Amino acid sequence: MGLLILIGLWLASAAIVAQGNDAPVIPPVEQPVSGYRFLTPETRALQDDAFANPGYLWVAAGAEAYQENLGTGSCKSCHGERGMVGVATRYPRFDEGAQTLLNLEGRINACRSEHQELPALAYESQELLALSSYVAEQSRGMMTQVSVPAEAAPWFRAGESYFFQRRGQLNLACHQCHDQSWGKMLRGDRLSQGQPNAFPAYRMEWQTLGSLHRRLQNCETGVRAEPQALGSRAYLGLELYLVWRSQGLVLESPGVRR
Repeated sequence: MGLLILIGLWLASAAIVAQGNDAPVIPPVEQPVSGYRFLTPETRALQDDAFANPGYLWVAAGAEAYQENLGTGSCKSCHGERGMVGVATRYPRFDEGAQTLLNLEGRINACRSEHQELPALAYESQELLALSSYVAEQSRGMMTQVSVPAEAAPWFRAGESYFFQRRGQLNLACHQCHDQSWGKMLRGDRLSQGQPNAFPAYRMEWQTLGSLHRRLQNCETGVRAEPQALGSRAYLGLELYLVWRSQGLVLESPGVRR
């Protein structure tokens, strides 16, 4: 059945070949649906229980790092005990000082270098995952409020184009699975809309917490495409588009996914 769906998606791509890859030809989903909807009752219960959700191990580590005095001080010394409430709902966002688009991980590293005189943390490092999950968790249950000002438009347009562009040996675009075919079965799993509202998330496949960019790399590997680098401009643009596309959903991080 999974093979038949892949073949069907490949055939469906022929309908949009003539219109090119520069702009979307099919609008995104009208009603965003969280991947939480497609979880088993047991996995939902795991995500909902802060004592059982393994992602909270990283949140706890992030809480310690937030209070640790490093460089010129701690995160807490500037932002206070719960100063990060609501912050994750606004990212990615264009940073006026850096004149670039920053996601939550990028903002954390910018704060480290600008205000603590510390080196940037490596993408997907345990330290950065801990801090990003701690900050994201403080917005859990809050709705995304990402905006796309003129300065961020180049990233947004590039991310939108990336979402609709076919790639890899399977010649598939993100939207063919996550706009056109969500809810259908593929390889024993049900396709979601590819919403990013649970990240950073604990994935059972990984047996660890991971960022949205790691998940994007997995998707590209799945269609036999060459993944972009973690934190790359391409993935930042795609992240901005995905978060904009998810508006109306609440943040769930740390989510639990299969």
